[in-house]
Amino acid sequence: MKNTIISSMIAAALLICGCNGRDRQESENITGRTLPSAELAEVLPITGTFINLPYQDVRNKYTNPQHLDCTDPSLWVAKIEEMKEMGMEYLVFMSVANEQKAYYPSKLMQWHYPDWRKSPVDAIMDAAAEHGMKVFMSTGWAKDQDDNLRDPKIKGRQIEMMTELAGLYGEHPAFYGWYLPVEDCFGPVLTDYAVEAVNALTARARELTPSAKIMISPYGIFNSDFEDPRYEQQIARLTVDIIAYQDEVGCVRERYPLTRLRENWKKLRAIHDKTGIEMWANCESFTWEKGTNDRSSALIPAAYSRLLAQQVAATAGGVEKIISFVMCGMYETTDSQYDLGQPVWSAEAGSDYMDWLDRKGIWPLVSDVMSGKYGPVATEDISDPKWKKYSPGSSEIVLEYKDGTEPEWIMVRMLNCAKDKIVPPQKIFLFGSEDGEKWNLLEIQDTPAFPNTLHDAFIDHVVFRPSVTSRYLKLAFTNENDVMLEVID
Repeated sequence: MKNTIISSMIAAALLICGCNGRDRQESENITGRTLPSAELAEVLPITGTFINLPYQDVRNKYTNPQHLDCTDPSLWVAKIEEMKEMGMEYLVFMSVANEQKAYYPSKLMQWHYPDWRKSPVDAIMDAAAEHGMKVFMSTGWAKDQDDNLRDPKIKGRQIEMMTELAGLYGEHPAFYGWYLPVEDCFGPVLTDYAVEAVNALTARARELTPSAKIMISPYGIFNSDFEDPRYEQQIARLTVDIIAYQDEVGCVRERYPLTRLRENWKKLRAIHDKTGIEMWANCESFTWEKGTNDRSSALIPAAYSRLLAQQVAATAGGVEKIISFVMCGMYETTDSQYDLGQPVWSAEAGSDYMDWLDRKGIWPLVSDVMSGKYGPVATEDISDPKWKKYSPGSSEIVLEYKDGTEPEWIMVRMLNCAKDKIVPPQKIFLFGSEDGEKWNLLEIQDTPAFPNTLHDAFIDHVVFRPSVTSRYLKLAFTNENDVMLEVID
């Protein structure tokens, strides 16, 4: 290859002890990395998605786009087939009515679709049955997304809807259970009225459909007071089968939400081991187009690297299953005849997820590294001391292999946190040398360029697989912003 020498670089030797026991320039294991562990659980896939039928909210700008008729049964037949291809086993209706109009053939309300064609709910149920999928039927909304079960009229209408829906779908082969859209806050402690509201709906559900599973998906674990004995007591009072906790990473309740989430999952696991209620994760796949947690801001897909970190955290925390709000309409397939999701980037995120699921490309290795199979790694937090910070300019990272044996792979992990002006370089160059003075350019790689970075902190990855043997390897890059970087080999 062409002999290339990089000039005007800032030499920054980053000495890392290899995970495969190679002889390196220093014997000290700076990062504490170890051989891959066979004891760590395989990262759980996402096996369920909420189904988001249209309602009046800018957040659904891309999941329910105005250029499509989102009550068209053909659309939902196609989307359910796509969700099956993405490995979805469970479908969860967010709601089956809105503004007192129903998406199913109701006798309580007017219909939200033309009376001359099949309802969206019927289309989804039948498609789910065809693909052997399980559906959680919603009991909402009695009025709209702000249903308040403290209002006796709201609670009464939800029970009326449940009764009607049980008559229509209780014996349907796809019917698996109920989703109660009671998104009360679990932090610091679940309130008495929330427990009572849930249990009132559950009691009626068990009368109507005794064998059905009952699920809620609350928020608030970011500020839950796990040390308060009432926290566990209130959960134990619930008569539901499954609690699918919103992980709130998309909602960004904290500046670096994954930092405490990892420990919170473990605390919840200890509580659920005593209650007998299944603990699922509702990993949020979205980020925001404009303002955070703002109904005038559209939901758009987060980079898959962020969602994978959420899967890893939930798996390590001991959840039984992972579902997501939402895969359908957020992480899309590349060949859909109905284009939901943010143009380009929903398909890109969906493609990354499918590569991970099919163990293609770099994602299986990224998953192993994230889950700790090669020892502790830096997290999505600028305060993590495992990150090495590089100021704007040109930088080098030099690696030496005394025995001349190159690593099978070199991974460059880069914190992507635009809100704190931490931005990965656009390109990374890999050079090889036998004497550490004359360098041959081996490879150039572009770093990922997923644009939805306004609110998130996630980790981008570049993986090199050197094809020639060199005693020295050098990574070089130029950046306009601060860079936080970690090299693993």
